[in-house]
Amino acid sequence: MKLNSNYKILAASTSTIHGSGYLEYILDEATDFLNVDEILFIPYARPSGVTYDEYTEAPRKAFDQKNVSVKGIHEFENPKDAILNSKAIFVGGGNTFLLLKTLYELDLMETLKKVVSEGTPYMGSSAGTNLTGMTIGTTNDMPIVYPPSFEALGFLPFNINPHYLDPDLNSTHKGETRETRIKEFHKFNSQPVLGLREGSWLEIENGKIELKGNFTARLFRSGVEAVELEELYDFWD
Repeated sequence: MKLNSNYKILAASTSTIHGSGYLEYILDEATDFLNVDEILFIPYARPSGVTYDEYTEAPRKAFDQKNVSVKGIHEFENPKDAILNSKAIFVGGGNTFLLLKTLYELDLMETLKKVVSEGTPYMGSSAGTNLTGMTIGTTNDMPIVYPPSFEALGFLPFNINPHYLDPDLNSTHKGETRETRIKEFHKFNSQPVLGLREGSWLEIENGKIELKGNFTARLFRSGVEAVELEELYDFWD
């Protein structure tokens, strides 16, 4: 599968890393990558159940430092038109099930696919990054609501597991590791899964995927041992 050469996507594992403010660790890179003066923010994942207005204030304050304005999609009378006329789109983190359910209910999935396929920059963090994959089947979230489908935007020919955690050898916790969960996923699903650690992100541009940040990513494929990747390549071919 070839990536659409029009895609301009930044897919971050998280919006906030330890000891840092919201988007602080990635703000310079995101501003340069998106290269716009206005961003449409989609707050539908609503972390901790905050209001859309409250959530939108976080990216608004962050990007204001770079003289980039942020408007929440809920501020527009017609959300579909807001997407069609946007200069860039940022889909924030929170609960992926709620995010996807809302996008389906508002009939916005195909509109998002259309504008991004035509070159509108897309930035996601956490739940917003889950949407860039084939399905949301590898999210870490609780299914607090039931979307009509687990099918995501499908910009990438694999799934992402944001906030990927390595096993803590000093922990007394005896529950499943993240790797175990992904192996369970592969008992019933064939697509690769990329474990994206906090502080790392993907940049997709000109048909290429580049891994950015300070950490490697962990690639899981059905029936194959997981491997660490310092850079991405067309492993799906």
